[in-house]
Amino acid sequence: MSLLRGLFWIALFILFSFSFVVLFEYGTADFTKGFAKEFEKAKAFVVEAAHPPKDPKDPKDAKKK
Repeated sequence: MSLLRGLFWIALFILFSFSFVVLFEYGTADFTKGFAKEFEKAKAFVVEAAHPPKDPKDPKDAKKK
């Protein structure tokens, strides 16, 4: 039960921190549009970090030259 409570507080902290950043960047007038924009940016960052692009150069080939 303690683990569940800890995960809840961490998730709540992340949500409120993200909301504060969006509010600071976009203000109250564009909060919903800004939230959607920043969420897409964060999602793209996580996907990019999880699957880094393949390097076309093979490090083994570089040592041979």
